[in-house]
Amino acid sequence: MKKSVLAGLICAAFSVFAADTIVFEPARPAASPLVAARAAVDAKDWTKAIGLLNQMVRDEPRNADAYNLLGYSYRKQAQPNLPKAFESYQMALKLNPNHKGAHEYIGEAYLMDNQPEEAQKHLVQLEKICGSKSCEEYEDLARALANFRLQVPRK
Repeated sequence: MKKSVLAGLICAAFSVFAADTIVFEPARPAASPLVAARAAVDAKDWTKAIGLLNQMVRDEPRNADAYNLLGYSYRKQAQPNLPKAFESYQMALKLNPNHKGAHEYIGEAYLMDNQPEEAQKHLVQLEKICGSKSCEEYEDLARALANFRLQVPRK
């Protein structure tokens, strides 16, 4: 009789466990707004990215990454909105003065706005932050600045 009671308890325990695993599945975490915005940026869906990122900076006004991506999205549109891009990059840098991506991207925006001297200032900042070697942001802005200078006619 002891064996049958023990077997019954074991079966009951397994059936409760099995039921619990079905009924109480762990909730899956929702994708973060930044992940969704990055996906829109990767898809070059600037309108969607700008909408998501504007909502994000309203919800998280101290998120330098969101401001940086917002500036990037404004800059990359078919009709770039450089004033809004500059505003977003400047806010990212106000929140995080060492934000490498924001320094690179604002430098590139200054080149689009024909202000290489301003781009050079951000290149200098990047060199202070991460050096000139093995720093992708420094290398990218240095290359963009060199290409800009090659395209500008000499006086």
